[in-house]
Order: sequence, then C-alpha cells, then structure tokens
Amino acid sequence: MAEHSTTAHGPEVDEKQARAVAEQARESTWELPSFGKELYLGRLRLDLVHPFPQPEEEGRQRGEAFMEELRSFCGSIDAARIEREERIPDEVIDGLRRIGAFGLKIPTEYGGLGLSQVYYNRALTLIGSVCPAIGALLSAHQSIGVPQPVKMFGTEEQKRAFLPRCAGGDITAFLLTEPDVGSDPARLHATATPTEDGSAYLLDGVKLWTTNGVVADLLVVMARVPEGPGHRGGVSAFVVEGDSPGITVERRNRFMGLRGIENGLTRMHQVRVPAENRLGKEGHGLRIALSTLNTGRLSLPAMCVGAGKWATKVAREWSRERVQWGRPVGKHEEVAKKISYIAATTYAMEAMLELAGQMADEGRNDIRIEAAIAKLWASEHAWTIADELVQIRGGRGYETAESLSARGERGVPAEQMLRDLRINRIFEGATEIMHLLIAREAVDAHLSVAGDIIDPDAENSDKARAVARATGFYAKWLPTLAVGQGQVPSAFVEFGPLAQHLRYVERTSRKLARSTFYGMSVWQGKMETKQAFLARLVDIGAELFAMSAVVVRARHDVDHHPERGSGPFELADVFCRQARLRIATLFEGLWSNTDDVDGKLSRRVLGDSYTWLEEGVADPSLPGPLIGGSEPGPSLEENLHRRMGSA
Repeated sequence: MAEHSTTAHGPEVDEKQARAVAEQARESTWELPSFGKELYLGRLRLDLVHPFPQPEEEGRQRGEAFMEELRSFCGSIDAARIEREERIPDEVIDGLRRIGAFGLKIPTEYGGLGLSQVYYNRALTLIGSVCPAIGALLSAHQSIGVPQPVKMFGTEEQKRAFLPRCAGGDITAFLLTEPDVGSDPARLHATATPTEDGSAYLLDGVKLWTTNGVVADLLVVMARVPEGPGHRGGVSAFVVEGDSPGITVERRNRFMGLRGIENGLTRMHQVRVPAENRLGKEGHGLRIALSTLNTGRLSLPAMCVGAGKWATKVAREWSRERVQWGRPVGKHEEVAKKISYIAATTYAMEAMLELAGQMADEGRNDIRIEAAIAKLWASEHAWTIADELVQIRGGRGYETAESLSARGERGVPAEQMLRDLRINRIFEGATEIMHLLIAREAVDAHLSVAGDIIDPDAENSDKARAVARATGFYAKWLPTLAVGQGQVPSAFVEFGPLAQHLRYVERTSRKLARSTFYGMSVWQGKMETKQAFLARLVDIGAELFAMSAVVVRARHDVDHHPERGSGPFELADVFCRQARLRIATLFEGLWSNTDDVDGKLSRRVLGDSYTWLEEGVADPSLPGPLIGGSEPGPSLEENLHRRMGSA
C-alpha cells in the first residue's frame, strides 16, 4: 500500500492516491465466469443462468422448515409498537434467538442453522415485510457483521471462538464509516497500533452510523495499522468485544425511517485487541470488507422484494375497493399503469434476487457484478414502488398508520414504507458509488488492455507497446459485436412469447459494449471521470440483467407451477416492455444530455455565484427550533443496558 502523509485528523491523500487504495482493495482477477461481466462485454451467456437454478433438496427442506417457524413468529410481532417506541422489544430479540435467527447462514457445526443464501434472502424478505427494522438488525448482524467475514476469512480457531456466540444470539456490528470518511477508504482515520511485544493492537478512532453498534456484543472494526518493523501496515479488520475497556457509545442516532434500529456513534480510545483477533493479513481489511459485501449486498434487495410484494397486495386491495367517478380507481388508466409497474417490477426483483442467491450458493460463478446490480437496481425501483403506492392511496398514503387507525380506518403504513426504503439507496454503497463500482468492473477489459496508453506517467516506449496490444485485442473483439443470435428470428424459441425479449437482450448487450468502446475511444484515460456516462451504461446493463432473470424465471415457473397458468409469462412480458422503454431513454442520454452544462453550473453554485438564489428563506445553519427542540428518544443508558436480562 502506498505511503501517505498523516495529520492529527488522519491521512491526507490526493485523488490519485485514493484511487490507488481503492484499486488495491478490489478483486482484480476473474477465476470464475460472470454472467454480468459477459453482458457488459456484449455476450449473452444464457448457459450461466438457464435453466433457472434451484436449491438442493436437503437445503430446501431445512429452509422451508425454518420459514414455517419464522412465519409463525412474525405473527407475534407488533410492528406498530416498534415504530412508535423506536426500539425492538426485548421479547422480540429473545424470540429471534429462540428460533435461531441470529445464525441463519452460520454452518451447523458452529451452532447455526446452515441455511443457503436463497433461504436467508427469503427469511429477510418475510421478516422485512413485517418490520424492516428487524430485517436491518439481522442483516447488519449476519451480512456484514462478525459471522460473514469470520466464516469467509477467519482461522478455524476464530470460527470456533466467535461463530457459536453469533449463532446463539450475540448481536454484532460492522464499523467502517467515520464522521468524515464514507466511501473513500484511503482517508480512514481509525488506527490500530501494535503493542511492543506484538501480542495486541491498540485501537483509536471514531466510527459513525454503526448499525447494531449501540447494543452489539461483538464488532468488526476496520482500522489502519501504521507501517513499521514487522508490520506491512494498511487498513485491517479486527473482531472486537463490544464491552472492551475504552469503547464508548456516545449517542444513538435517529433517522427518517427504520426507527427501531440501534445505530450510533462509537469512540475507541486505546482499546486493546488481541493479535489473534485480526482477520486475515494486515492491509487486507478493505479486501475483506468488499468480499463480504459481494453476497452481503443481497440482503437489501431481499427486503426490497418484501416491500414490493406488500405493495402489490395493498395496491390490489385498495384499487379494487376505492371507487371514484363510478369506477374502482384501479380501472382508471393512470392508476392501472402504476399497478402494472408495481406487480411486474416486483416479479423481476424476486427473479433477480433468487437467481443471484442461487448462483452464490452453487459457487460456480463470480457474482460480484450480479450482487451489486441487484442491490443498485432493486433499491432504486423499490423506492419508486413505494412512491407509487403512496400516490395510489392518495391522502391515506401520506397519513400515518397510527393516525388512520385512530379514526377507525385500516392502518396501512404506506408512508412508513417510503421512509424505511429510502436508506437502501445509501446503505452498503450509495447508488452513485454502486454505479462507479460496477462501471469499474464493466470497463475493466478496456482499462486493462489500454494500460499504459492512458497512464500519463508511462514512457513513450510503454505507450507504443500498449497501442500494439490494444490494436490486437480490438481487432478480435469488435467484429464479434456486429452480429449475433439476437438477429435470428428462430433464436431462443424455447422461451415461447418471451423469446423476442431475449433476442433484444442479446442485440442490446452488443450495442452496450460498442457504446462502451466508443466512449473509451473519445475519452481514453478520462473515461473514469465521466460518471454520468458510466452510470447510464451501468443502468442499461442492470436492466438487461433484470430482463434475463425474469425471462428464465418465468420459463421455470410456467414449467413447474402449472397452477399459475400463463401469469409468469404475462408479468415477464410487461416488465420487459417497460424495461425496453427505460433502456431506450438511457441510450439516448449517452450522447444527448446536459452533463457538461450541469458540471459548469454546479461549479458556479459551489463558487458562490448564485447565493442570491438563496435569499428569502431562513438560514438552516442558525440555532433554534429549526434544528432542535425534539423530544429525546430512549436514553443511552437504557439502550446500553436493556438487553442485559435477555442476553
């Protein structure tokens, strides 16, 4: 890792150094095939996703048994109370422990349930539809908390020390974000200083937005080890006891949604962590975090699927019951379009989630792109679904469930769902960061072959050799983008009425790859800075992945669920038609857009050229009721100690 200058506030890095740190953390090799990567290169590898993969029988039986128990438990949850009191009651936590919900994916030999990724996703879908705050608790604990990184990177001794505790109900949290460090790992401030005898590390720093951190028994902490004799240094991962001396939870944060989550600000001062609690090697912390997120990100689309299913049900019932101008509102075209979008998109979300989950279980494919796309695409569309549901219900969509119930109506928490889902566009990689992450993988082949051509520091002789390599690569690759199965009317006939959409996916993936090449030709080394262009490329690929998933899922459903009739085909067909319209808009925006003028205007706004536009409103920076005066939530002491009796 490159050496950085530091100050009392942490490392100071420029853009080039920050990119270098991020580049070193990512997995740069592809040992397994990737459907998503191939799609961005203009190749529809249908053999990687069709037939639609299914869980093995033993795993299915184990998963179904737990789902039945979870459904029964969900009936006892008072979600309205959690929203009202802004905390998950102790009896709910105890119940989750009792049914083994804290050890869903932990192998049975370590005391867990050993569920597959598919059934873990289904469990989060179910419980997230009842109370998203509980879904967040379990997801933060198991997807990014101690269980997943220890299972993936821990030694056998670490697995035996920590996994049984996690399965038994010790709550865990993941501490990476800092007050002024979000998605830029090069500026991580927290330090882990080795003791002189090498037996331990001393952790110092502040971590923000620590979901579960307020009540966690175990923490995964990312901190920077200084370089020195015997220490390569760099950002490293540590398992830390939540009650270690020197750890202070300074506050419990409150949010727009997910009001039951235990999320806070944690300060560490000279926290002693045994050396044997370090996960992996020094300097591998960010790599561990990113690898954990490859499957961990699937927890968010799982809860998005739950929201979509719930929204479909509410939209169906309300739009049939509510009559305006002599007809149910669902029969008016404007509302009908919204219902169609909600239902079709929910089916596609579930298809994408199930496909990515099963691919993760089978381990035959590299799913880093698929998981990232599922998170990006589902979080954006679930938010739109929630917004459309609020619109369908009108004033009742904007009114809280508690208020509706108080005046005798059914308490449908549509506005709460909108608030709860909003964080998914930020959690575990904001939409903008996901665009960059996926784009980096999507254009990896181009950047690799370009190499020294786009490196401003490369020698002329290196550039000449790079030009020769690139010429050979593109001479072979570009002709493959000219023709394909998408132009053959008889291609994909086994998919019946949906064959046309797969032909479209094949043709469009080649068009997408050509567009990427054109962009690379125009901007070369500056390609990575064209974030709006890259975002559109990524979104096109995400829509194509969603179309592929929904088509193969529909084929499977029609073949194996005859009771559903042709319904899966209809849902998939409508979804694909809607997606094709979105894709057409994205392609047009690649070359016809306001990106340049937006950039110029933004720079002028940042340069105070338009402060006059801000006149006539109150100054939000002034103290007073605008930023204060709200009633305090549960006290810090209450949150820190209320679990003691049930631990």
